[in-house]
Amino acid sequence: MSDTDAFGRATVPDKPVLEGLEATWSAVWEAEGTYRFDGRGADRAEVYSIDTPPPTASGSLHIGHAFSYTHTDVIARYQRMRGKRVFYPMGWDDNGLPTERRVQNYYGVRCDPSLPYEPGFVPPFDGDAPAKAQQQPVSRRTFIELCERLTVEDERRFEQVWRALGLSVDWTQSYRTIGDESRAVSQRAFLANLERGQLYQSEAPTLWDVTFRTAVAQAELEDRDQPGAYHSLAFVPVASGSGSPVIVDTTRPELLPACVALVAHPSDERYQALFGTEVTTPVFGVRVPVLAHHLAQPDKGTGIAMVCTFGDTTDVTWWRELDLPTRQVVGFDGRFVADPPAAIESKEGREAYSALAGKTVFSAKAALLELLHATGGIVGDPRPITHPVKFYEKGDRPLEIVPTRQWYLSNGARDEALRERLIQGGRRIRFVPDFMRVRYENWVNGLNGDWLISRQRFFGVALPVWYGIDGDGAVQYDRVLTPDAAALPVDPATDVPPGFTEAQRGQPGGFVGEVDIMDTWATSSLTPELAGGYGADAALWASVYPFDVRPQGQDIIRTWLFSTLLRARLEHGTEPWKAATISGFIVDPDRKKMSKSRGNVVTPADILATHGSDAVRYWSASSRLGTDAALDVTNPTQMKIGRRLAIKVLNAAKFILSFDSDHIDAAAVTEPLDIGMLAALDEVIVQATQSLDAYDHATALETVERFFWTFCDDYLELVKERAYADDLPAARASAIAALRLALDALLRLLAPILPFATEEAWRWSHSTSVHRAPWPRPLEAGGEPQILGAVGEVLIGIRRAKTDAKVSQKAPVHSTQITGPEHRIALVALALDDLRSVGRIGTVQLTPGADTIAVTGITFPATTE
Repeated sequence: MSDTDAFGRATVPDKPVLEGLEATWSAVWEAEGTYRFDGRGADRAEVYSIDTPPPTASGSLHIGHAFSYTHTDVIARYQRMRGKRVFYPMGWDDNGLPTERRVQNYYGVRCDPSLPYEPGFVPPFDGDAPAKAQQQPVSRRTFIELCERLTVEDERRFEQVWRALGLSVDWTQSYRTIGDESRAVSQRAFLANLERGQLYQSEAPTLWDVTFRTAVAQAELEDRDQPGAYHSLAFVPVASGSGSPVIVDTTRPELLPACVALVAHPSDERYQALFGTEVTTPVFGVRVPVLAHHLAQPDKGTGIAMVCTFGDTTDVTWWRELDLPTRQVVGFDGRFVADPPAAIESKEGREAYSALAGKTVFSAKAALLELLHATGGIVGDPRPITHPVKFYEKGDRPLEIVPTRQWYLSNGARDEALRERLIQGGRRIRFVPDFMRVRYENWVNGLNGDWLISRQRFFGVALPVWYGIDGDGAVQYDRVLTPDAAALPVDPATDVPPGFTEAQRGQPGGFVGEVDIMDTWATSSLTPELAGGYGADAALWASVYPFDVRPQGQDIIRTWLFSTLLRARLEHGTEPWKAATISGFIVDPDRKKMSKSRGNVVTPADILATHGSDAVRYWSASSRLGTDAALDVTNPTQMKIGRRLAIKVLNAAKFILSFDSDHIDAAAVTEPLDIGMLAALDEVIVQATQSLDAYDHATALETVERFFWTFCDDYLELVKERAYADDLPAARASAIAALRLALDALLRLLAPILPFATEEAWRWSHSTSVHRAPWPRPLEAGGEPQILGAVGEVLIGIRRAKTDAKVSQKAPVHSTQITGPEHRIALVALALDDLRSVGRIGTVQLTPGADTIAVTGITFPATTE
């Protein structure tokens, strides 16, 4: 930014540059409140509200964030220029497992809730702790304080990146998912769900991550191909005594002590005689029934399976539907529990189990295979396979299934009416691109259980309940105690329920506080409520809800999009937004998705510093929603093109503003070429507006950019001689007025994509921001919009002819013939004087009749300079 004149306009520098524009204009926008949301007196129709994705504040942003958040910012800037009051908040998703893991690795600590709080604790490390460092146990309160400390620092660095990228966020409208207001909103919604009967507790088999020691929901699962092997185990029929053994193939022989039944398909002829009988398990000698169930697969292994509690979700289905007992052998830590199931009664069986107790699943498998070989309970050799195994998406060990008490929220899995309302609600939302809707519907239709929302972790929103204790000291989990709404947020670990005192905690007749926290999605699913002041600011809520758009990635349709839609349906009976825009992934040159787990992530800070924010934004905006974009950091071609465009904007504006003209008068535009150029610009404005209304920023950019380069390469060349012609005042005034009108429109058309370069150029002739200027409208000056294209074709032909003749582009032309379709030749005739001037052409013969425009018969004077 240069010095300003008496009207507050920046003076045009001698050599415009992009360097430094981000810092300069970011500070000005902040000081002027350019992006501040003013909702005073606004009704819903005046506001454009964005349910901005709150990034996970743990570690660093990656280039995919810059990519997708630019898409949102383009629309925010466009809607602001269209006259909307844009509500564009920023949140930070700062609770949950990613934050806990980062704190553990950063400070070298781990949480041990049994330890007392140590005021003034100094962690062993204050930066990334060595990978093999022993983590020091700390109290829950200390651990939470360290989480708070680190997330605040991460959020500060994230904000710096967002500001450098040019996000037009109102930074006064920000929130943290772990902040007091967010915790109160989350707990209020929990209690409302509980009161309406949408929330319940259940003691049931639960997917369990043994590393994080927490339950995991269906939406957090991913299948990973893992090596395994089929082992053939021999079960002995009880009725026949010494009859042929029943051979069962299994990939998890270590779960044999948890076996509760064998199942085969009801129509499988091989096992008809066994249904209703019993067999004994090898090694442990436990009697288990042989039952029929339609989920058994006759073509898998030997067609008969052992049901263990629990090896996979099919075991859970069989256990529930066949009313089988529970024999738990794997504990919360992923090791075999100390005591064998009660069904193992024999001395030999109990001694065999003692060889497994305390071992990991992997070690227990090896030990049990030795026992099977020693007792003749296994047949043949193992058969290696590769099969999908369920993992927690952030975990590195296979999930186990253990019985636990958890909280569940109804999500339509067991409620057909709710499921149908969710499907219909999704169809009322505009998905961009539309094909992403099927991912949402597939998820809803594939749900197999209600949403498990409780987590056995530490840094998160506490479940706001306590449980009564009876006179004998037994916890009454069916006697749920809830807080007063005015007391929210609460932490049951330290706060007391109404009607009790702290002295009654853990005592007969007293209470015990819930120690679990909410799944992080249970808070993130309320981002409309968190950002929109639900329950705290009725006027703000009324002006922003339902939100106009939810921008997000395709990989969290099943989590964030679905859960937000669910919570809105349960809480308000409505859809939370009018549209959902879905960005694609960033892939590397080998077309592999960039992700932290693959180790190919690129952080945006260095790229922004190297290429400039406008260049990065141009690269982002060049990709349509739902489309993956490739990035080769060694040769980011699109960013280079974007940087070239931004520099050209500055240079073109400098040239056009070199012609003195304090007033832009459309009536001064009288020359056919000038009128035709503005008519073509009118078409660009219409097309770009339609594209942005349809959330198609890539087509809008392509349309504007194509015209801009034609404008610079052809039109500027064609009219610059006339713009300097003092002896032709009317023609000169027409050229200058057309140039200024086009510049004003083009800067506004490019402003959502290139906010820094356009702001710099705009301020050379205006005292206020281009980002508060109205979106351009067609001038409707008439004229032939194709004239610039026709004349441009001729200009290209003349340039090519001079190049072929190996003469300077400034060399005069003695004569030439221009042929082409009659209509286009007529257009060329309207601008012939400008064409002759820029091409230094003497005699021109226009010949209509050819299919395409061509420059032929060009001759040069005997001597050319």
